[in-house]
Amino acid sequence: MLILPLMAVIAYMALVGLVYLSQRALLYPGAGATPAPEPASWGETVHVKTPDGEMLQGLYNQGDSDKPCVLLFFGNGDRVNNYEFLAQALATRRIGLLAISYRGYPGSTGSPSERGLLTDGIAAFDWLSAHARSEIVVLGRSLGTGVAVNTAGKRPAVGVILVSPYLSVLSIAQAHYPFLPVEALLKDPFRSDLNIAKVRQPKLFLHGRLDDSIPLSSGQALYRIAPEPKTMLIYDGAGHNDILNDRMVGDVIRFVEALQGNGP
Repeated sequence: MLILPLMAVIAYMALVGLVYLSQRALLYPGAGATPAPEPASWGETVHVKTPDGEMLQGLYNQGDSDKPCVLLFFGNGDRVNNYEFLAQALATRRIGLLAISYRGYPGSTGSPSERGLLTDGIAAFDWLSAHARSEIVVLGRSLGTGVAVNTAGKRPAVGVILVSPYLSVLSIAQAHYPFLPVEALLKDPFRSDLNIAKVRQPKLFLHGRLDDSIPLSSGQALYRIAPEPKTMLIYDGAGHNDILNDRMVGDVIRFVEALQGNGP
């Protein structure tokens, strides 16, 4: 009579072990042994050295020095090449864009972790600050919102845009895997909820009402605890991926241009 309960315990422990060992592959699906990136569809290829010795590859469109430049941190399965639409739209307004490939992602050395990505964010900001010589607006999407929040809390960005943000990766994982001891297992919790208080710059939150990857409720929870000034726009017909549309680009441009000349 004890065999079935014992087998269930063994199966559960095996599942816990598998999730623990594979969690970074799940969290960073865009990383790994990937071929060299194809020729860039936009921008100049640049390289950013991190304080811990990694070399990050990015794409950079230089804008006018009197215009803010956007620093983009993309989602966990994304690529810098995917942002030609944003780069071109910003370029029509003479606004620059730097999109950085995290460590372990195509073109960059190393392997991803929360500590590593947060280091990458600071290194990218410092590189852009030295090369653009203009105000910087930090834009994070999905997983990248955690990098954006940390970077803006430690560097003098003039503004912050968070597209599909989360309260924390920990809270998202707990919602998706309620049957697992997530808090004990998770290596990279990305606690934006603990860092957002340091982000005193103007903030624009953008979220799709139909988002089933990072629920709107998580973005709203982060928005509620964020300090002023802040604005949240909810796209009724958008989910997690189709939020990247002309409306979002227009809202980003309006926010960036409204910040011009308001830097620290």
